[in-house]
Amino acid sequence: MAVSEKVIAGMADAQVRDLLHQMIRIRRFEEKAAEMYARGRIHGFLHLYIGQEAVATGTISLLRDTDYIVSFYREHGHALVRGMDSGRVMAELFGRSTGVSGGRGGSMHLFDAKRRFLGGYANVGGQMPVACGLALAAQRQGTEDVTLCVFGDGAVNEGAFHESLNLAAVWKLPVLFLCENNFYGMGTAIKRVSALSEVYKRAEAYGIRAEQMNGMDVTEVRERTDAALKSIRRGEGPYFLEALTYRFRGHSMADPEFYRDKEEIEHWRTLDPIVAFSEQALRHEKLTETEIANIRNEVEEEMESAVRFAEESADPPLDTLFDKVYSKADYMGWSTEDETDA
Repeated sequence: MAVSEKVIAGMADAQVRDLLHQMIRIRRFEEKAAEMYARGRIHGFLHLYIGQEAVATGTISLLRDTDYIVSFYREHGHALVRGMDSGRVMAELFGRSTGVSGGRGGSMHLFDAKRRFLGGYANVGGQMPVACGLALAAQRQGTEDVTLCVFGDGAVNEGAFHESLNLAAVWKLPVLFLCENNFYGMGTAIKRVSALSEVYKRAEAYGIRAEQMNGMDVTEVRERTDAALKSIRRGEGPYFLEALTYRFRGHSMADPEFYRDKEEIEHWRTLDPIVAFSEQALRHEKLTETEIANIRNEVEEEMESAVRFAEESADPPLDTLFDKVYSKADYMGWSTEDETDA
């Protein structure tokens, strides 16, 4: 029996249901977001997570409430699994005042301090030093809190990547580095820009325990993540996981996708993580066809409600335009009356 088959065989029915529910939630949220973008309800950049649902679900479902998460700009799935309300996340994509970032962040900057989800970062690799800072704080406070730092393969040639891995290794910081390797940094294949395309080996160079896993299999992702988290909480320093996965849509909604062969895309679609896990659940009698249909119906109702909430929410008032924006006066503690034209 394959490892993933053994894992699901030992899982409780309710646990299997929850994992499938989370993956379907991500998929339908992203499909609804794409629909709303096409209708002109969402503006700006929109990076969809379709195809990569097993990674967010398998990792974040194992975190404690006190653990931190920093992510990158393809972070809708991470936010949903962390427990952020789908209506408020959709409202953020709409730019509404009821959004999780008050309508000011949009798709790439979801934030929820209460859930210790401290942002999606549009600056490639920019979240990695932040993750080290959060982990250092947890280490100094003597807690077992872990910081999950999520990034794509496009970040691995950035200086912040190497600086962060080195710092985490030297100080044995409680960080789980998670690379979602979907093989493309925007429209460029990783093999065209990286002399070493097996990303996890880069972490090994810094003395960090690192592994590669099948990011299309939620059971394998959970098993590897569980081992990594236990290692970190024991004080054994950072851990690095590379999840091999694939986005079924373009880099963003503006991507015409001229750089990928249709045959390649169709091959990866046959590995759909939701279909694969559903079939596993049926095979091991964890769920029935009716129960899976009920999950889909529940999610559909939730997403219809999320869109309705976003549509009915107000735009941020115009007089709040400069709220939460740093200025020299704010930074220095001056009042506007103190400033002169000079």
